[in-house]
Parts: sequence; C-alpha cells; structure tokens
Amino acid sequence: MKKGIHPKLHEVTVRCSCGAEFKTLSTKKEIHIEICSQCHPFFTGKQKIVDSAGRIEKFRRKYGAKMPAQKAPAVTQ
Repeated sequence: MKKGIHPKLHEVTVRCSCGAEFKTLSTKKEIHIEICSQCHPFFTGKQKIVDSAGRIEKFRRKYGAKMPAQKAPAVTQ
C-alpha cells in the first residue's frame, strides 16, 4: 500500500440522542446520531413514532377528509 494516502483513524465516542454512547474508530472527530440499537424499534420491540415537522398530521389534514370509505360495487346477475 502507498503511504500517506489513507486518512487517519481516531477512536471516537458515538453519542445518540437517547443518551447511549459507545466507542468506535472513525476518520471524524465526533459522531452524533439520532437513533441507535438501544432505542431503535427493531431492536427494542417497542413502537416509537418520530414525527419530525408534523408530517403525519400534515398527511392526515391533506388526505383524511378526501378519502371516504369506498363501498364495494353491487354485483347484478
């Protein structure tokens, strides 16, 4: 391998918004993440809805009133 072309690796602490921390190697000095294996629903088995910027409510306002329940067409023979 050529010398001097690879980035330097540092031991960094990754910090999650839930408060969890763990160490890893990275070329960055700091790593902040929003979700990790300790708070992700796949790993915890608990559903957690993260509604950033009210997207769910915006969808419900936009399409909630326009989508009435559809009736199945009557079959005549």
